[in-house]
Amino acid sequence: MSPIEIRATYSLASLFALRMLGLFMILPVFSVYGAELDGANAMLVGFAIGAYGLTQALFQVPFGLLSDRLGRKPVIILGLLIFFVGSVIAAVSDSIYGVIAGRALQGAGAIASVVMALLSDLTRDQNRTKAMAGVGASIGLSFSIAIVLGPILASWLGVSGLFWFIAALAILGVWVVVWVVPTPELQHSNRDSRPVPSQFVTVLKNLELLRLNMGIFLLHLAMTACFVAVPVVLVSKVGLPSPGHWMVYLPILLVSFVFMIPLMIVAEKKRRIREVFLVAIALLCISLFALSTWHSTIFSLCAGLFVFFWAFNLLEAMLPSMVSKIAPAGNKGTSMGVYSSSQFLGAFFGGLGGGYLHGALGLGSVFLASGILVLLWFIVAFGMKQPRFLHSYRIELTGVDSLCNLKARLLSVEGVEDAIIVAEEGAAYLKVDKNCLDDEHLKQIAEAAG
Repeated sequence: MSPIEIRATYSLASLFALRMLGLFMILPVFSVYGAELDGANAMLVGFAIGAYGLTQALFQVPFGLLSDRLGRKPVIILGLLIFFVGSVIAAVSDSIYGVIAGRALQGAGAIASVVMALLSDLTRDQNRTKAMAGVGASIGLSFSIAIVLGPILASWLGVSGLFWFIAALAILGVWVVVWVVPTPELQHSNRDSRPVPSQFVTVLKNLELLRLNMGIFLLHLAMTACFVAVPVVLVSKVGLPSPGHWMVYLPILLVSFVFMIPLMIVAEKKRRIREVFLVAIALLCISLFALSTWHSTIFSLCAGLFVFFWAFNLLEAMLPSMVSKIAPAGNKGTSMGVYSSSQFLGAFFGGLGGGYLHGALGLGSVFLASGILVLLWFIVAFGMKQPRFLHSYRIELTGVDSLCNLKARLLSVEGVEDAIIVAEEGAAYLKVDKNCLDDEHLKQIAEAAG
């Protein structure tokens, strides 16, 4: 990678991490502290926890389209300022309704797709996957840090102070965009990194992608619902005050990451994605059913949470990789956009549903309902095919006499499984099997077309 590409990767990964920290630090504390706000009840507390997911899902595509017109950096800064205003509103609010409004506004600054588009503008095709993997890793790391850091900061600053801290992270993010993130010389239209509205119907009709979208929806529904219940369980059932909750989360997260690695190796290196995927869903389901009954002691709760996070971390890592493998040529950006929207909608319904069940039927019902939904996911996922290990590939085109003939020639190359020519972009998008790809043949065609 060039110096500019390295700088783009670490700066945009840092930006993503700052924003995700701000969204996630509330998760492990708000169901306890939020209950003290004026007008609060269990359902409204859950609504506040998940409200960001609804607006994030609604505004993600519009922000991406706006960045095509106004530029990536101005739209990212706009999104961060909206996030800042939402954090301030939540910080100064004494009522649950003010916090709900603030959380919804936090999510409205939906810059995820714009950040990925900017990363695409700043990296070459051969290094883009590596750069995007770095950004993806920062999201997972920020989630783990937020779950541990949230209870610590809330004990020092209170929930209001925590929101002020999150507002400061938004301003730090603006500084990163202005002074650290490189400015691209050209803004590219790349279908592998941004959604294309005309492709939504095609993506939504793809059965294999629908299974994965359902999966990420239910995974984040279960995760958010659990964080409606778990902090309350730790306080009311186990007797552990909120400031000490990090002592539960930290070792569980660390050990679950260690246990996740062997299964990831089996899935990717041994090409047993389907089997490992189903095992992870089964583990998630078992943990939720166990937590629904056994959550009154520190041992039973920690055991259930360990299995939950073991499965959650594994699924969180596998699902985007599976979407990338399954998405048709030239549809990766749209497929990932629908996937991300499904994820955020899951967080919204998990908070709202978890809060309602907590208030109406008790804490155990939150885990039980989540377990039933994950069991449904397992049944649906069982019919999936073994994903093929296909990679996305993009070729720049200039002066091509016959686009149809070019597509036929590309598909004749050994290892090229799918191809689409986008004349208005001057590009060809391929799905290739690198294990049997005839690189020389493909290079010759690309050089003749480029």
